Amino acid sequence: MTWKGSCSVTAVAVESTVCRLRQLAIARQEADLERLPALGYVYDEAAADRVVQFIEGHLCHHKGEWAGQPLTLEPWQHDEILRPIFGWRRPDGSRRFRVAYVEIPRKNGKSTLGAAVGLYLTIGDQEAGAETYSAATKKDQAKIVHDAAKAMLKASPTLRRFAKQLRNSIYCERLGSKFEPLGADSSTLDGLNPHGLVIDELHAHSDRHVYDVLQTGTGARRQPLTFIITTAGVYDPASIGWEMHDLAVKVLEGAVQDESFFAYVTSGDEGDDWREPEAWAKANPNLGVSIKEEYLAAECARAQQSPAYENTFKRYHGNIWTQQRDRWIAMDAWNACPDAPVDPEALAGRRCFAAFDLSTTVDMTALALAFPPTEPEGVWDFFWRFYVPAELVAERSRSHRLPDYAAWVRDGWLTTTDGNVIDYAVIRRDVRALARTYRIVELGYDPWNATQIATELQGDGFTLVELRQGYRTLSEPAKAFEGLVRARRVRHGGHPIMRWMVSNVTVRTDPNGNIAPDKSTAAGKIDGVVASIMAVARAIVQPTHRTRWAPVR
Repeated sequence: MTWKGSCSVTAVAVESTVCRLRQLAIARQEADLERLPALGYVYDEAAADRVVQFIEGHLCHHKGEWAGQPLTLEPWQHDEILRPIFGWRRPDGSRRFRVAYVEIPRKNGKSTLGAAVGLYLTIGDQEAGAETYSAATKKDQAKIVHDAAKAMLKASPTLRRFAKQLRNSIYCERLGSKFEPLGADSSTLDGLNPHGLVIDELHAHSDRHVYDVLQTGTGARRQPLTFIITTAGVYDPASIGWEMHDLAVKVLEGAVQDESFFAYVTSGDEGDDWREPEAWAKANPNLGVSIKEEYLAAECARAQQSPAYENTFKRYHGNIWTQQRDRWIAMDAWNACPDAPVDPEALAGRRCFAAFDLSTTVDMTALALAFPPTEPEGVWDFFWRFYVPAELVAERSRSHRLPDYAAWVRDGWLTTTDGNVIDYAVIRRDVRALARTYRIVELGYDPWNATQIATELQGDGFTLVELRQGYRTLSEPAKAFEGLVRARRVRHGGHPIMRWMVSNVTVRTDPNGNIAPDKSTAAGKIDGVVASIMAVARAIVQPTHRTRWAPVR
């Protein structure tokens, strides 16, 4: 079995003009060919070919220099986007992907591709009674994709036999299906039963209302598809646009595993100069086709002359989220650290330093154990426990929020405590149990919200050390932890919760260059990273030996 176009895509991936995230998208699909068949997934080449043949066989360009000519897809469009989305099937035969997130700059054919996908979902997918909607913040914006679809239909003699244009709708009588534009200002968004959604410029959505209402309406369909096409926007951790961008990056980097989510992002890479043609080529896969280098050069010159236009150029032509948070630890560095499973028996009797970062009683709490190496420049072993109230897992499952807490519980990465609040007695019990095996020298804690459990653990015979979460306490150990990761000296065992948390972390910096993890700007939980830094904080100030140890009984 081969993925149609896989050879040509692999060749493209090594070119210097292919950005890191695009390479990760390609690599994900290549890896899926080896990984997913064992899980019952099937790559259906006929289904993948069908969508490409529908578009290229029946649709025409409707404006510009190619108006009236058959719509010929570029290799990156059919091999890297359409064939994976429509070719993969679940074990039950339905389409694998439920949400497809495609983030590319303007002038790269987003609206044309969205219109073509909308027509296919309405007519070519053969779904009886299909409801397909082009959605945006305003109905006029939604009409951009829908009007492109109407123009394509008008230019196609074949499709005109199956579908007709109404004032604000494309209707296929044989299937009883329709394709309509919708905006947040539409009269009603409730009561819809979408089979297909084409959501345009998600970065411009001021809130998540349109996305959530339409997405929840797909529940009654067997294989609905939400096709999101957008450019980068202004960084806002509370916006649906940034949320989906952040999820896409984490899926591509492997920090979040979601088989139903397709991600494709093109932009310049970190360190690239946005003013250089190489960065433009990485961001714009259709450079030289639908967008010309001369145009970008002129726009870039304008951006350099006008600071007010610089961010506009970066977002719309470089696909760079402006005012964007800077991730602290690169996922490439984390993934390069030893990920072999940590052997608990091999660590028995080893000296270690523990720390816990207690959440509120209704969120996740982390316990970290750091085992310094027994030889200079050796690898540090880390062991983590994470806790949540059982009812939080149920709530996350109902709302379909990511990451998948239920899967982490099932696989033993996450411990639940009964009820709707964290039971700190469970954490105390686990610390005592761990101390029977490992030599816990000290246990660090932030006194906020932890006075009772700290007092109880002190009564159990543990040495407790306060570690307040400020620059003075955390800067040196945070830099030490970062250095260990960069040097590949952290054995994390591939822990999925820690991978997710590392991908969330940003740091705040003071004028003296001190750093500390910044929970206020994190895109998700970071408690495991904070607990790890606290454990390292105690380890780096301790001598290499300690007084005689006896396990807690």
